[in-house]
Amino acid sequence: MTDRDTSIGTPDHGTGEIFAEVLERFISRRSVLKAGAALGLASVGASLLETPPAADAATLDFVAIPADPADADRLVVPPGYRAQVLIRWGDPILPGAEPWNPERQSAAQQARQFGYNNDFVGYLPLPYGSNSSTRGLLVVNHEYTNAELMFANYSLERQTREQVDITMAAHGISVVEVVRQPDGSWRYRPDSPYNRRITATTPIQLTGPAAGHPWLVTSADPTGSWVLGTLNNCAGGKTPWGTVLSGEENFNGYFDNAGRLPADDLRRASLQRYGIPTGLGRYQWSKYYDRFDVSKEPNESFRFGWVVEIDPYDPTATPKKRTALGRAKHEAATFALNPDGRLAVYMGDDERFDYIYKFVPSGRFNPNNRAANLGLLDEGTLYVARFNDDGTGRWIPLVWGQNGLTPENGFGSQADVLIHTRIAADLVGATKMDRPEDMEWNPVNGKVYAVMTNNEQRGGSGRPGPDAANPRPNNRTGHILEISEASDDVTATTFTWNVFILGGLPNDPSSYYAGFPKEQITSALAAPDNIVFDSQGTMWIATDGATGPLGINDGVYAVPVAGSERGYLRQFLSSPAGSEVCGPEFTPDNTTFFVAIQHPGEEGTVEKPVSTWPDGLPYPRPAVVAITAEHGGRIGQGSSSALFTGQPGSGLAELFRRLFR
Repeated sequence: MTDRDTSIGTPDHGTGEIFAEVLERFISRRSVLKAGAALGLASVGASLLETPPAADAATLDFVAIPADPADADRLVVPPGYRAQVLIRWGDPILPGAEPWNPERQSAAQQARQFGYNNDFVGYLPLPYGSNSSTRGLLVVNHEYTNAELMFANYSLERQTREQVDITMAAHGISVVEVVRQPDGSWRYRPDSPYNRRITATTPIQLTGPAAGHPWLVTSADPTGSWVLGTLNNCAGGKTPWGTVLSGEENFNGYFDNAGRLPADDLRRASLQRYGIPTGLGRYQWSKYYDRFDVSKEPNESFRFGWVVEIDPYDPTATPKKRTALGRAKHEAATFALNPDGRLAVYMGDDERFDYIYKFVPSGRFNPNNRAANLGLLDEGTLYVARFNDDGTGRWIPLVWGQNGLTPENGFGSQADVLIHTRIAADLVGATKMDRPEDMEWNPVNGKVYAVMTNNEQRGGSGRPGPDAANPRPNNRTGHILEISEASDDVTATTFTWNVFILGGLPNDPSSYYAGFPKEQITSALAAPDNIVFDSQGTMWIATDGATGPLGINDGVYAVPVAGSERGYLRQFLSSPAGSEVCGPEFTPDNTTFFVAIQHPGEEGTVEKPVSTWPDGLPYPRPAVVAITAEHGGRIGQGSSSALFTGQPGSGLAELFRRLFR
């Protein structure tokens, strides 16, 4: 994620605990703190930095690449690997689409072409129910647009309706079929019947408890149950039943003029908490479309900030915004599954001092009846996390009538709780985090990992100070937490946790890599964003924002979570100038690794490009890259590693089969 959105709502609103309160109780119970760093590690208890006992785990044997300086305009992978641009912004994917031509773009063409700024990438095998690693569907989010890199001589003040329409069509989601060729390369099928574009104008249904609420009613939709489009789709997740969840993140920047509402309008507090601009925002679409002008359509912004579920196997299926999962700046929505079919969805609200959430459906996953699973996300319990200083934590239910979520405090129904999720989390005293982004369940060890990208405001004037789960002031390089649900039950209401990684240079006293000797680490991590686990349980980290604190391009890093090399970080990929890396994803056999290169050349323009990747043109093009090993085996493993063939025993789909056979 990088929308370059600097609004922070009102992060100091609410009753989340701050460092002084946590530390006082911590010291009263423990006499020993881990010897630590001048920048705040002394606030982290020894138990929170302990390294679990070593366990057998596959080791990585690729050659770590050196970091690239921030002006290096290239994509680098280790020796023995090849990176192929699979699909770019503007590539035709629907009938009637013309080849991309930046001088002849139109909204109608863009709606048939691959969208802009690809973020989440999900690979779903074809046919449905198979474990194929040679044919599948890529579902790709298109988070936002850089109009200055899409149009020559672009000016926000002079933008035309056609330019607005093109950028609206470049948002949303793409579904495209991909096939591995006999030579190991990948191709996408522009004629596949599965291919689909969902944009900022696609009709989407609101479902769940908030659907039909008066604050979701607009002049165009008196039912409060249908929305035009999805916006700022950042990361996402795949469900066990073969659908994809897409998180709407920095939706606030698309709306204008909240300050024109009357001072006594009850909506103003919520609009402020979600960062809706009082004047003109980043895109200024309201110049041509009233629905983005809050003074004209005061409820439209409440229809965004949800998790969207789509069915890539059915291109005619209506996308659904699942309101039971709450409204926030969703970085992602990812699944964890118990053997008995109970499951949880983990979500981060990507803002400084916002929260981590979990949703537990009321029903259970049925592996034998796909249709029965398609409504699972409309009923259940939404929780927000509180991290205690002693390495324990609990999930606080955000349920109307409980924990102060009552009419006396402005909540008249569960729908109110869900529309104003942030305010509800403020009230119940959740822990304020350092930009919680991706959260992923590791099916190999059963733990959940939560990624905090950074927070330079931690400990600043008038801002919360460090706490045990966010231990550093001016946290420029981010960190990752490791969470163990009670009894390994993903629906549990209590958990334990520890710090897995504190980013930074290995010689920085405040950095920490799961206890691995830092003198043996030659790579440096900053701004972790999205993570994925391979079939061995190894964590792969994509970064967003390493340039600021470290002066290097963003990249991908691999780090074991168990065994003698737990915490041994190695850089696997470096991205082009001005870009971030998103959407890390493996095929089920782990022989292909997909990544999304988002906003190459950001901070430049067509006239003064920072990047010309990947085509050598002054129009840099976001793209999805497929990475394979020359030896044909698993990514990260040497040529002696067994080549997976897509047979039973590999991948998350096979895990589900074993759980429910």
